[in-house]
Amino acid sequence: MTGSSARLLALLSVLQAQRVWPGSVLAERLGVTPRTVRRDVDRLRELGYSIRAVKGPDGGYRMAAGSDLPPLLFDDDQAVAVAVALQNAPASGVDLDVAAERALAAIRQVMPSRLRHRIDGIRFSGADTPGVRVDPAVLEAVTAAVREHRTLRFDDREGEPRRCQPHAIVARHGRWYVIGWDLDRDDWRIYRLDRMSPRTPTGAVFTPRELPAADAGTYLSARLKGSDTVDRWPCVGEVVIELPLRDVAPFAGDGMVEELADGSCRVSIGSWSWDGVLASVVRFGAPFTVVGPEPLHTAVRDVGARLAAADRDRSGG
Repeated sequence: MTGSSARLLALLSVLQAQRVWPGSVLAERLGVTPRTVRRDVDRLRELGYSIRAVKGPDGGYRMAAGSDLPPLLFDDDQAVAVAVALQNAPASGVDLDVAAERALAAIRQVMPSRLRHRIDGIRFSGADTPGVRVDPAVLEAVTAAVREHRTLRFDDREGEPRRCQPHAIVARHGRWYVIGWDLDRDDWRIYRLDRMSPRTPTGAVFTPRELPAADAGTYLSARLKGSDTVDRWPCVGEVVIELPLRDVAPFAGDGMVEELADGSCRVSIGSWSWDGVLASVVRFGAPFTVVGPEPLHTAVRDVGARLAAADRDRSGG
């Protein structure tokens, strides 16, 4: 591919993002002069691409809405991203496995040989498939209700009719949730999309309420940890584990790990209960010292007594 052809493809790739690109920004991004950008834009127009020049202090170039583009103006990195994303589709939790395979096959057929060989070399296993899958039609219906601020009518997994004003959809660990204001319970609720059967038509348009958290992701994390507003575990303890940082940090979850001078680690870790905090520490299988707070010291004594009693019961002592 010649330098000018590669540059035109790079320019088209950038312009596919539907926004105004100042000529100076395009020149810097492509490593050419603003004059070259203007000349390349003219060449693309001659080839039939509808590229608008936007005047004013924030002006520049923009691909007109509805422009038909060649299906695959991918550079190498984009081709790799597409291959990885489509092969990882099972981990999304949406039932799109077959569609993703077909999409990857279609993309591959119209790619240049160089890129086709590159994505053919990207094969991997280990994309965890969630035990529950979301019907794409359900995801589409709920997304439309969120976007249009329309009341969502659906049946839950028990077949009971429900009504909510959907605020946002959040994907977390292969599961999909919609956060909404439940009109029958007059409160915020979190619903799993795999347990919903949307009804049609949707309900009336509503004015969105203010979520009692910074954003939808924070609200979901907070609720999963037993809080309504703050993304924080109700029980947080601090211990020193006699292991190096490399053996603790990758498995500490959302805990905080600090390496100490003697090679051990100070770990702050949370859970639903103090017993849960202790369990998170014991699983490292190494000596540790409790720093605090006092409820964690109490949990150590209580759990220790229960474990000793369980061992006596087994031995008949």
